[in-house]
Amino acid sequence: QVQLVESGGGLVQPGGSLRLSCAASGTIFSIPSMGWYRQGPGKQRDLVATISEYGDTNYVDSVKGRFTISRDNAKNTVYLQMNSLKPEDTAIYFCYAQAQATMAPRLADYWGQGTQLTVSS
Repeated sequence: QVQLVESGGGLVQPGGSLRLSCAASGTIFSIPSMGWYRQGPGKQRDLVATISEYGDTNYVDSVKGRFTISRDNAKNTVYLQMNSLKPEDTAIYFCYAQAQATMAPRLADYWGQGTQLTVSS
C-alpha cells in the first residue's frame, strides 16, 4: 500500500508564492508518475501538473510559466512551486501518484487527502 501526505497549503496574497510538498510512503516498488490536481469551489478536480520518474513534466496551460513541478526520487517526494498566484488558483490541491506497491501485481492510482490554497488579499 502507498500513502500520500501533502503539506504547504495556506493563505497567500495575489502575486505571492507558495510551495506544496507531497511525500509517498509505504511498501513502494516504483512510482512512474506523480502530480498535482486541484478542485476549486463548485468545480471538478482538474490536472495541474505531472512529472515522470525521469523528470518529464506536463502542465495545464493556466499555470505554465508560474508553477514548477519537481520530484526527489530518493525521498519519493513531489513538489509544486507556485509563483505569481492568482485568486483563481484558490482550490484544494491533491497529490497524485501512479505507483506499484511491493508485491502488488500492477500499478494503481493513489491520492492524498488534499491541502487548501487560498489566494486572497
